[in-house]
Amino acid sequence: MIFRQLFDEATWTYTYIVADEATKEALIIDAVLEKVERDAALIAELGLTLKYAVETHVHADHITGAGMLRERTGCKTGVAASENVDCADIHLNDNDVLKLGELEVKVITTPGHTSGCLTFVCEDKVFTGDALFIRGCGRTDFQAGDADTLYTSITEKIYPLGDEKEVYPGHDYKGMTMSTIAEEKALNPRVKLGREGFVELMNNLNLPMPKHIQKAVPANQVCGLIEGQG
Repeated sequence: MIFRQLFDEATWTYTYIVADEATKEALIIDAVLEKVERDAALIAELGLTLKYAVETHVHADHITGAGMLRERTGCKTGVAASENVDCADIHLNDNDVLKLGELEVKVITTPGHTSGCLTFVCEDKVFTGDALFIRGCGRTDFQAGDADTLYTSITEKIYPLGDEKEVYPGHDYKGMTMSTIAEEKALNPRVKLGREGFVELMNNLNLPMPKHIQKAVPANQVCGLIEGQG
């Protein structure tokens, strides 16, 4: 497997590139519009063919670069089927599999941060988006998020994937790059509270809304192809 982890310093967002070593077919997870030039250049440098640009969810803090990458490369964009994003080429459901040569990327629905969150699993790597962070998790107070649902997604869908699996989140705000499921089981302070404690904590965070939510969500519902872009 070819693997790269990339970072957008403005929104603390991780973007991931995964590719099959033999065929060079690639997938990008959570591309950021302002970083399309960087990502496209790296894909070209590595001799990859971008087959898919997929989202872990409809983001509220940045505009996706998936639509622009589709215009440039002809790749297919993928979003959770439950999100009803009409511009997406593929509407992803639980247990779908995306093929990159002999490499397989499995889709798992992990709602709770929003109603349409996905986790992607490829070999020993789990790309958890905003469902599970390193020692934390995504908030649950907008876009039909639900704390109880998120607890179920983490404990019944992500944790059972195996202690040895490496966790790569959608964001990190402390400079951490990866974790493992075993680490999060042992050390994630929110999830360790148990269902009742987790729900109480998440329902009382009282965080301000993301500053770009009014712009980002509508733009991401059209694959990031807003007026003046693309």
